[in-house]
Amino acid sequence: MDIMSKNKPRPSQARASQSRTSQPRAPRVITSLTNERVKAIRALDMRKERRETGLFLAEGTSILETARAAEFVPQTLVYQAGSASSLVARLLISWALEAGGEVLEVSQAVLSKLSSKDNPQSMIGVFQQKWATLPERPARGDTWLALEEIRDPGNLGTIIRTADAVGAKGIILIGNTCDPYSREAVRATMGSVFDMPLAKVSREEFLVWRASWPGDVVGLHLDARDDFRHAAYKDPVLLLMGSEGPGLSESLTRSCSRLVKIPMAGKLDSLNLAVATALSLYQIRGDALSI
Repeated sequence: MDIMSKNKPRPSQARASQSRTSQPRAPRVITSLTNERVKAIRALDMRKERRETGLFLAEGTSILETARAAEFVPQTLVYQAGSASSLVARLLISWALEAGGEVLEVSQAVLSKLSSKDNPQSMIGVFQQKWATLPERPARGDTWLALEEIRDPGNLGTIIRTADAVGAKGIILIGNTCDPYSREAVRATMGSVFDMPLAKVSREEFLVWRASWPGDVVGLHLDARDDFRHAAYKDPVLLLMGSEGPGLSESLTRSCSRLVKIPMAGKLDSLNLAVATALSLYQIRGDALSI
């Protein structure tokens, strides 16, 4: 007998071995509220934990489908036992497993501990945050949005969604802005957080970079005299919006090449930040949009 044949696996053994190694990993079942993975995922509600780990939570099959389309890969996917009967849920679970992600099948009690209290979902993903760099050579026709020290995560999420809708190239967060990767902000984006490039800089870094911007830097300001509907914006356009209440700081106001204002006929002199940003973006991008 050939000595080498003693160590050679039989065809049936080889097929069995290949079958075992090619099988995707199965979901891990967790029912304990004190499980360490449950604690780690729940901790992502804290900004300090998100900053240290670079991770964030996204809830709901609709937002998770957007993440998949944007080629994000979940580090962990959590779903409630018995809720994966729909085709969408099964596809999302397969996507996470095939991508090498951890998939956890949890009890209703565990999911309730992990999910949002206002609008609980049956599936949650844990993803790596992505941060963009400031654009070096914006193209003609590009629109970027810069936000100074936004405080409300709901406003920020809505603005990210609107910027995505109008085709803005990215958003620059200036100074001590609320976290776009908080649960509330991510929910308000309706998935646009996976498609919209986000950069974060200090006020000083922004002012240095702004000096090389080739087009208009447009600031919305209560003291402006120009109607935002009638201004002739020079491409590429950088729209600069201030925080809720105080508005743009003095240094950023001075950095604008053009200040504009939204006219109002009522007694109030200002709009909600997300609404004002949406009106301005649609005015600037109007010619580039079609049905």
